[in-house]
Amino acid sequence: MGKTSVVATLAAALATGSLLTGLTSPTALTGPTGSAGPTGPTSSAGAPPHAPAVAAEADSGPGGSPQSADAPPGPGVDLDTVTIPELQDRMADGSLTPSALTAAYLRRIKAINPKIHAVLRTDPTALRQAAASDARHRHGGTRGPLDGIPVLLKDNVNTRDMPTTAGSSALAGTPPDTDAPLVTRLRDAGAVILGKTNLSEWANFRAAKPTSGWSAVGGQTHNPYVLDRNPCGSSSGSAAALAASLSQVAIGTETDGSIVCPAGMNGVVGHKPSHGLVSQTGVVPISAEQDTAGPMARNVTDAALTLSVLSGGDASHPGRTSSPRRTALPGGTSHPAGSSSLPGGRSGGFGPTSPLGSPDLLGELTHRGSLHGKRIGLWRLPSLGPEVDAVMTRTAAKLRTAGAEVVEVTPPYQQRLAELEFPALYSEFHRDIDAYLATRHGPRNLAALIGFHRTHPAERTCFAGQELFERALVAPPTTDPAYRAKRAELKDLSRRSLDETLSTHRLDAIAAPTNPPAWTTDCARGDNDVIPSSTPAAVAGYPSLSVPAGFVNKLPVGLLLMAGDHQDAALLSLGAMVQHRLDAWRAPGYLSSVGPDTSR
Repeated sequence: MGKTSVVATLAAALATGSLLTGLTSPTALTGPTGSAGPTGPTSSAGAPPHAPAVAAEADSGPGGSPQSADAPPGPGVDLDTVTIPELQDRMADGSLTPSALTAAYLRRIKAINPKIHAVLRTDPTALRQAAASDARHRHGGTRGPLDGIPVLLKDNVNTRDMPTTAGSSALAGTPPDTDAPLVTRLRDAGAVILGKTNLSEWANFRAAKPTSGWSAVGGQTHNPYVLDRNPCGSSSGSAAALAASLSQVAIGTETDGSIVCPAGMNGVVGHKPSHGLVSQTGVVPISAEQDTAGPMARNVTDAALTLSVLSGGDASHPGRTSSPRRTALPGGTSHPAGSSSLPGGRSGGFGPTSPLGSPDLLGELTHRGSLHGKRIGLWRLPSLGPEVDAVMTRTAAKLRTAGAEVVEVTPPYQQRLAELEFPALYSEFHRDIDAYLATRHGPRNLAALIGFHRTHPAERTCFAGQELFERALVAPPTTDPAYRAKRAELKDLSRRSLDETLSTHRLDAIAAPTNPPAWTTDCARGDNDVIPSSTPAAVAGYPSLSVPAGFVNKLPVGLLLMAGDHQDAALLSLGAMVQHRLDAWRAPGYLSSVGPDTSR
């Protein structure tokens, strides 16, 4: 399925409500929670010497009247559980404004972020962006389901008006000249860019034994469930911020595991889209062959709506193609990118409800409320420990009770994929980071970047190594026949690994544990993160989706769902029902500790 048909199917799925089944209704919303701070001790461990400020500056709304985040009207919704469709219903009837919602999230950032160091900086124009959305809602000119919705961006995504650092002081000066195309799409859709999140420095592609969630710019991000535990990486801040309800949605990026592992370890949803579905231009790279940005949220519905805005390919990277600005819908109509109708068939002021046209497609989507007849292959991965395996056993039982058929599988070729992946990534990183650095102020290539890190002590306050940089510097170029053979074998084996498993067992999806329970953060030891479940989909360029599955010792464990090439819409529909049936999300407790690591 091509990118155009993926977006069309996704739009139709949203319109029929298949991604909204089982979620609470707007009338079930509870009172405001935005001003309540978390329990547990405040911790400043891991903060860099000059951490960026995250309190939003007062901005002016229409007519120049000051708007402050200190005393806005409460949103009147439970930020932990509310969905984008519910927020848009409230905005449509006038009981909520984007300004009130944005101000509530800014208050939460001010109150909670000092405990977890997830948000690097807030955008001083956030309230002005929200005020513009207020006006569009008042006058019936909203731009789509994300209009007025606060979004946090991982700090490796270019923004013209805020620094984009990849966590490194090497890029902490002048912001990029332009927004990344995915940011332009968010702005065009009316989203409120709330700020930037911390990440594992250079997306965990610097040292052989890094500490996920640490960067020289942002210090150490903490897991909101247990503060001395790791948030995984590299989209650490995006996931931790969502777990703490510091934004409605966030953007992460992944080469292999960097969206889904933080999502699992922080108890939220993370979708790694099919490769090429989201433009990677203007995102600090590792590998154009595997990199993708993707949505992160607290529920699959919000992730799907965000993907509908982000989707748009990229012809400027190797192996990528652009997709039309207008997306064809079943039935021969079209809509501008980002203007999908709301789930349940409500237009919400975003244009006419999408016609489905095909009766077969309509039946397929409207019956996604049931797991009956769905076949899911469970890849147990006992190496993640008996407690995680017990979560998988309970998960399989719940899915069977809901009508799904669950069979145990082991995708082939995993050892060979592990042997080949990093040698290929070294060559690709050297090519791609040189091209990116040439567009920025600071070090202009990988050799200069290595020199910068050697001479700046702040880059070595958690770990000193840059072994991956050094290996990439001497790796064969991507024109080398040996490199090309490695990448071709990787692509072939990774796709066969999933395609053969899906076909042999007649599966709708493969499921595996996303993550072990979070390990204790320790700069001296580094990460304890040999987590193989993300690799097949990451290398193949196929979609994957992590949803909350359960807990081990008060620490979240995710369920990773994988499907075939460009089956994002079907995977999201299935994932929404799986998330509803598992009902595994719980609010974080901000505990100081639960004792030493014991699970593995």
